[in-house]
Amino acid sequence: MTTRGTPAEYFDDMYARADDPWSFATRWYEQRKHDLTVACLPRRRYRSAFEPGCSTGMLTHRLAGRCDRLLAVDIAAAAVASARQRLADQAHVRVQRMRVPDEWPAGADARFDLVVLSELGYYLDDAGLDRLVARAVASLEPGGTLVAVHWRPVVAEHARGGDEVHRLLGDVAGLERTARHEEADFLLDVLLRVPPAARSVAQAEGLW
Repeated sequence: MTTRGTPAEYFDDMYARADDPWSFATRWYEQRKHDLTVACLPRRRYRSAFEPGCSTGMLTHRLAGRCDRLLAVDIAAAAVASARQRLADQAHVRVQRMRVPDEWPAGADARFDLVVLSELGYYLDDAGLDRLVARAVASLEPGGTLVAVHWRPVVAEHARGGDEVHRLLGDVAGLERTARHEEADFLLDVLLRVPPAARSVAQAEGLW
C-alpha cells in the first residue's frame, strides 16, 4: 500500500526553478510521446475533453486541434499561467487551477467523451489514485475514450511506477482497452467506456 503521494509543494518548487521543468517544449522524447498520444485517439473529433495535470500545455495544444471543447487543469499556479499563455489563441480551451482528484469539474462541465491522464497517476497515493480513476470513469460518456500515458522507470518522487497505474486501469469495471503502445520508457493505453461494446476504428467506420 502506498500511503503518501507527491506533495503539492514539489510541483511549486519545480516550476520555481524552471519555466519548463520537464523540457516538454524542447525534448524530442516529449514531442514524440505527445504526437503518439494524439495519433492514438480513436475518434477524429471529440465534443468535450478533460486533461487533468496539463502542466505547461504542450499536450493540451495538440489535443485542442481534435476537440470542440477542452478543459485543462493543473495544481501548480505557474503551470496554469504558462498553459494559459500557450493556449491564449484557442477560444474553445479553458485552463484552470484545480487539485484533482479532490476537486473535479461539476455541473455542465462534468461529462466528457475524452479524458486524458498523462503523467499523473503515479503522483497519487492509493486512495487518491482510486478516486482519480473512479471520477474519470464516472465522467466519461458511454463509449467515451480514456487515454493514459505514464513513464515507466523508477523515480524517487513518484508514489508508484507507471506500470502499476496501467495495471489498475486494466482491472477497472466499465473500461475496455482497445489499444496499447509499449516502450521501455512509457506505456500508452486507450480504453473505452463500456457499454456500449467497444469497437475498433475500422469497425466504427463499417469496414468489417
